[in-house]
Amino acid sequence: MKGLKEILKHSSNYLTGIAAAPGLTIGKAYVFTKEVLEINHNEITDVDEAIVLFNEALEKSQKELRKIFSFAKEKMGEVRAAIFEAHLMILDDPVLIGNISDRIKKEKRFPEFIVDDEISKYQQLMFGASEHYMKERALDIEDIKNRIIRNLQKKRWQSKIPLEAIVVSGNLTPADTILFTKSAAIGYVTDHGGLTSHAAIIARSLNLPAVVGTHHASEKINDGDLLIIDGFHGMIFINPDENQIKYFTQKIQHLFEINLELQGLKDKPAETFDGRKINLLANVDVSGEVDLVVAKGAKGIGLFRTEQIIEEIGEFPDEEEQVKIYSTLADTIYPENITIRAFDIGGDKVRQFDLQEANPFLGLRGVRLLLENEHLFKIQIRAVLRASVHKNVNFMIPMVSTLQEIKRTKILVDECKAELHKEKIPYDNHMKLGIMIEVPSAAVMSRDYAAEVDFLSIGTNDLIQYLMAVDRGNDYVSDLYQEFHPSVIRTLAHIVSEGKKSNATVSICGEMAADTLAVPLLVGLGLDSLSVSPSAVPSVKRTIRALNYEKAKLLAEECLSLSTEEQIIKTIEKFFKDNLIQRTRNIL
Repeated sequence: MKGLKEILKHSSNYLTGIAAAPGLTIGKAYVFTKEVLEINHNEITDVDEAIVLFNEALEKSQKELRKIFSFAKEKMGEVRAAIFEAHLMILDDPVLIGNISDRIKKEKRFPEFIVDDEISKYQQLMFGASEHYMKERALDIEDIKNRIIRNLQKKRWQSKIPLEAIVVSGNLTPADTILFTKSAAIGYVTDHGGLTSHAAIIARSLNLPAVVGTHHASEKINDGDLLIIDGFHGMIFINPDENQIKYFTQKIQHLFEINLELQGLKDKPAETFDGRKINLLANVDVSGEVDLVVAKGAKGIGLFRTEQIIEEIGEFPDEEEQVKIYSTLADTIYPENITIRAFDIGGDKVRQFDLQEANPFLGLRGVRLLLENEHLFKIQIRAVLRASVHKNVNFMIPMVSTLQEIKRTKILVDECKAELHKEKIPYDNHMKLGIMIEVPSAAVMSRDYAAEVDFLSIGTNDLIQYLMAVDRGNDYVSDLYQEFHPSVIRTLAHIVSEGKKSNATVSICGEMAADTLAVPLLVGLGLDSLSVSPSAVPSVKRTIRALNYEKAKLLAEECLSLSTEEQIIKTIEKFFKDNLIQRTRNIL
């Protein structure tokens, strides 16, 4: 990362966006501009012929999507390919198809006009919604609409692109994304979209680097421009200079070599060479990522972010929907454990409620919002309990700041257990309950809070933000977001020692856990488990297996005595050089 900072200091030829799919690649840009379809608004004389043409176009569209669905299953598995199955269901919707047919007969207008007008009504409702998810799904429906119109006009979709190109576009539909892989696309850049856009999900499934939400990439990048995509940090370099090419070429080579080496670690434990076992788990955003968790060799799921379900489906899921999702995850990961976090809503997270707050980061978010909406909270608690029948499910509460929040949550859990018992629905009566330590009050009171629960999980992203009083998204103060600041390290040490005094296990699930430089320090502080993104599991495991735990403890003690971030970083770097240089290396 230090090298990247140096590169950025002397660079102006890069764009930033959302790191949607991890990876690095260098290649030529193919700027994909979608054809604007001309719609014929005229009246028709032969209604029967128009209905026949519409049905033929519909049938052809269904046939195309069935082929895409089949190809997607082959490339990315059945779970994530279900995106295209959902598109087929729209084409089979009797209400939509019936409305279009009825309007053709009644209005006597060209079928393409009716198709465009009718489906656009649904899109406008979605584009007008406040939820980001709904806007992204409106783009999916655009693909279905244009597919029918294209087939009505007897036009073909232009899917041929130069081999091994980086596709740059305003936005990409799921069909665009999957079909471009036939031409061996090596990466994606879009102006629009987020982490839960279907294009982003597909890119992650195919292990292709992607940066989305860049706003102006398709305007600033020309066909044939040489690009570097950094899907780890959400960056695109346009026509890079020699230093940039050299830096990223070395990174790609290191990544390739280490990935080859890491494949052999999949079934090996995350254990220091002097016998200290660390429970290495994975953070999961969407249910389809569970296959990656298994493939990368994690020992379970340390954090399943349930708020992403709301982003994916665009509304609060009911109890049965949640039971299905949680049960599938628990069954797939069994006999390993999964920790399901309650909806973390508010602040910079999902904003399903229309809250007008001057400072949402200090407002009604996390458990505060859930306790204000007990009905919603109890639906989720019941669903998690029902999914816990194999005794491998833990439940975790976000943004806890007071002891009363824990006690109120425990009362609700007991109420839900009593309801399920009365309804003769099975559940794990001993399901473990834990809390996120993300705010200073919870960190200071770790021993007292730990006495009420089974485990603590440190969310460093928010904890550092609140400790340092800094919004890391604010360019003016982002340099003050320091994960190696002495106050952060001492707070982590306090949480670990105080939590264990109450016999709670202590883990960490923030981004700091995946920072290779931080791993020896975290292990030395005595953390029981680390939970990181699935893609980071192998490299973190490699570092752990190269450690001597006793030396890591001495490193932690030394760092706790230091007074600046710079001193701490230099001490850890020296530790790597003296102890780990022959066994591991910092790849990112």
